[in-house]
Amino acid sequence: MEFYITTHGVLRWLHVLAMVYWLGGEWGVFNTARYVTNINLSLDERRRHMDTAFRIDILARLGIILLLPLGLHMGYNLGLQPLGGPWITGIWLFFGAWLCLTLSAYYTHQSDLGLRLTRIDEALRYVLIPALLVPGVMGIFGAGPLAARWYAVKVTLYAILLIMGLVLRVVMRHWVTLFRSLDAGASRPAVEAQLAKEIAMSRILAYFYWVGIATVAFFGVLKPIA
Repeated sequence: MEFYITTHGVLRWLHVLAMVYWLGGEWGVFNTARYVTNINLSLDERRRHMDTAFRIDILARLGIILLLPLGLHMGYNLGLQPLGGPWITGIWLFFGAWLCLTLSAYYTHQSDLGLRLTRIDEALRYVLIPALLVPGVMGIFGAGPLAARWYAVKVTLYAILLIMGLVLRVVMRHWVTLFRSLDAGASRPAVEAQLAKEIAMSRILAYFYWVGIATVAFFGVLKPIA
């Protein structure tokens, strides 16, 4: 019996792990959020649930970031996208820096520094989303640099999911500022109403988010269109 490991096989394994942590982490945050906004609990108890949500969410954040360099690297190996060689090195360096930024924002999320780092993290997505969406949509119609429509669909859906994820990340950032405002003596009914409004919107968006993640996995595994 022969046993061997290829670089592409390792990338596929990491890609699966990143997808699992992404989907599982979002489910964990979704369920924890109901306790963060439960007005029948004390503020200290709700803060503990908020801290738990952030601990769970960091895995999802790392997963969604890692999926892109892994997907681009495998896409080049398979001849699906043209950016190889130095581009691959640059892509990994960029996303390594982004991972460090995300981890720094997580470990300082209760501070002003953490909020600033989180905003920088969010700002990167404003650049990446159109950079992925344009070639992805072009590829679906058989144009642009992407060589297969199933790969183009994955890229397009990933960009759309980044938009949804950005909205959900902004909501989580607001948790910190809203709880701070309560500590500063803000009107509790007004703050609670804002929390409830944002969570209600996020829950609806989360269902589309999960369906989108599952659809990305479907196209990646089954490759139903050439």
